[in-house]
Amino acid sequence: MAATGNAVRRALARARDGKPVDVDEATVLLGARGEDLARLCEAAARVRDQGLVDAGRPGVVTYSRKVFIPLTRLCRDRCHYCTFATVPHRLPAPYLSLDEVLDIARRGAALGCKEALFTLGDRPEERWPAARAWLDEAGYDDTLSYVRAAAVAVLEETGLLPHLNPGVMSWSELQRLKPVAPSMGMMLETTADIPAHVGSPDKDPAVRLAVLEDAGRHAIPFTTGLLVGIGESLRDRAETVFAIRAAHRRHGHVQEVIVQNFRAKDDTAMRGTPDAALEEYLAAIAVARLVLGPRMRVQAPPNLVDLAETTALLAAGVDDFGGVSPLTPDHVNPERPWPDIEALTAVTAAAGLVLRERLTAHPAYLREPWLDPRLTAHVAALAGPDGLARDVIPSGLPWQEPDGGLVTSGVGTGRTDLHTAIDLTGRRTDRRGDFDEVYGDWTALQVPAQAPRLDHDVAAALRVAADNPSALSDAQALALVTADGADLDAVCRLADDVRRDTVGDEVTYVVNRNINFTNVCYTGCRFCAFAQRRTDADAYSLSLDEVTARAAEAWEVGATEVCMQGGIDPALPGTAYLDLARAVKAGAPELHLHAFSPMEVVNGAARMSASIAEFLIAAREAGVDSLPGTAAEILDDDVRWILTKGKLPTAQWVEVMTTAHRLGIPTTSTMMYGHVDQPHHWIAHLRLLRDLQGETGGFTEFVPLPFVHTSAPIYLAGVARPGPTARDNRAVHAVARLLLHGRIDHIQCSWVKLGPKQCHDVLSGGVDDLGGTLMEETISRMAGSLHGSRKSVDELEAMVRAAGRTPRQRTTTYGAVGEERYDAARRGLVAGVPLPMV
Repeated sequence: MAATGNAVRRALARARDGKPVDVDEATVLLGARGEDLARLCEAAARVRDQGLVDAGRPGVVTYSRKVFIPLTRLCRDRCHYCTFATVPHRLPAPYLSLDEVLDIARRGAALGCKEALFTLGDRPEERWPAARAWLDEAGYDDTLSYVRAAAVAVLEETGLLPHLNPGVMSWSELQRLKPVAPSMGMMLETTADIPAHVGSPDKDPAVRLAVLEDAGRHAIPFTTGLLVGIGESLRDRAETVFAIRAAHRRHGHVQEVIVQNFRAKDDTAMRGTPDAALEEYLAAIAVARLVLGPRMRVQAPPNLVDLAETTALLAAGVDDFGGVSPLTPDHVNPERPWPDIEALTAVTAAAGLVLRERLTAHPAYLREPWLDPRLTAHVAALAGPDGLARDVIPSGLPWQEPDGGLVTSGVGTGRTDLHTAIDLTGRRTDRRGDFDEVYGDWTALQVPAQAPRLDHDVAAALRVAADNPSALSDAQALALVTADGADLDAVCRLADDVRRDTVGDEVTYVVNRNINFTNVCYTGCRFCAFAQRRTDADAYSLSLDEVTARAAEAWEVGATEVCMQGGIDPALPGTAYLDLARAVKAGAPELHLHAFSPMEVVNGAARMSASIAEFLIAAREAGVDSLPGTAAEILDDDVRWILTKGKLPTAQWVEVMTTAHRLGIPTTSTMMYGHVDQPHHWIAHLRLLRDLQGETGGFTEFVPLPFVHTSAPIYLAGVARPGPTARDNRAVHAVARLLLHGRIDHIQCSWVKLGPKQCHDVLSGGVDDLGGTLMEETISRMAGSLHGSRKSVDELEAMVRAAGRTPRQRTTTYGAVGEERYDAARRGLVAGVPLPMV
């Protein structure tokens, strides 16, 4: 029903004046018809025109010359309007062969196409035995593995740029596919639960919204959109557009939004449903344009209206026609042929606009972090200076591992002296160069509200903990971790009693060296002040020779361990982690190599097309002896997505840890606290670690890591609080001792983050380990830690004795240190020169 009256006029007035509209106003405008619709389209066209001016191409509407590759028409879903999905006996084979894929791509390349649009059903192997059998015979684990292989073949043999539409993808699957495609897509369709999607698990709105979010976390240029007329209400349409806008504000990754009109098809359950009326469709386009704003590209498929009606699409605010093929039909809407490019050009010109060909990814996304380095050459071969398509015939180029992020010889690249200069001259800039865009829209973050202080009975909780710490309920643990004053003193005394009974009065430490092999990273963690762009003043990458030299130097001064972690540089070759491990062992074969966070493990596995287990086995063979349990932050996805944006989800962290433990590789465990988290998050995090340890027994220690705020982006943006208080530090270390009792024996404090005074405080509240000498430390120092980057053995032992305890040097796994290492650590010489300690 058309909307009329004052509500429409008020909403139109706001749109005309350039004011933002809310969901209610957008719903009203979606019902605009007649003269009201004309005014709505005028407002939308003005917004579109301004956006094209801002983009540096006034009046230019784009399209992508493509081929349509229907890799498989089998699907596990049963959408009531779809004729693309079919059944096995109607197909010559469940999947197109690679030869068939390449034949389509080669013929398209000869016609000047630049894009290979892969469209397929969702996970057909989970419904159709024929699909599973085909994949098994061809040697692919799943459909998405075949998608990846087909995309690589197209890149190498034809030079066409793949755009992948494989349906719902997990966080890890998106990571696997990003290196083979400059862009991906998945229609959101609607945020409403509608009858048309009954029997289609992949059309669950929550599932599709999760894919949209995960694509943003991976910095994948993403195409999405809404389908108009499939049983949704006007408000459903408005909410769908706002949901897309919200995801884009958080991540900046939605390169275009398709507004597509429903067309009924024979042989479907919805064959009797009327097509979306033109005015209804135009209102949806115009409202999408107004809500999404001038910088968004809004697309409408030109084959789903008559050619004469294409002018109306442009008048409603469209600035992109999507993919148009001179070769292949629209396999999703086969009854609607593509318009001739020349005819579409003429229609666009009649509307006072110019039609230009683009690539599958829009110009703003043809660079890091959006574009994987392995695709740089393929894109450069087809892109003009303005990022739109050049008039060329594509040709195949090798798809191979990048080699720009790790060099073999020399010192390395960039500020490789940062590990010492950080204490002398400090940072050169207070933030990375892409600060304003890499972290998304700060105002879009949904930070957990401060929970009210509950009146817990601390005394009752202490009685339970004194009898059996593992019997504490969540409420009782929360009472202890929020205690203050005399109550907190009692909690710490009890924790220290439990510590004494468990491990005695010794305080252990390890003589080790950190090697942070690069700080180049594009993950976009909002708490991290260490990561830099490749072109930033403080960026660096060590060479393999330098890693070897630093390992040898560490051995000379008595180290028993090297702890090695670094940024997630997309230019690193897939074997980088293995090469780095071998470089350490080349410098000092007997050093224990404690290396690679779960994020690095997942990244390495993805880049090598290996499972996590396969990667860990290869890493162990290369020299890795144990893993740091970092990248945990807070093991609650609602919190970690605020903190990290693109880092691995909780389930992936757990998978890496449990897989390592199953393979006999020990790990530490950590928790970073004091930012946007709340005490109940700490308790849940500790519970999860306790449960995992009960299953695997692979954690050697727990390390609470206070958030260092000074240079952290999330603090500079005014989102996070300035780190934990001294009270928080005492409480977290003490309650960790109690909750992990019987599972994880060793609780470590970080002298880098706490400093000597607070280390002294927590040593009397359950802590039994000081960590390592480090020799170099840049991550906390880049964030603003004031407690130095290295400690001598004497300094660590003095801290222990000041707390009335006995120091003991240990190995990584808490064993005894041999006499030779013990003596070498006390000499502390590098080629006869004392290693500088601050």
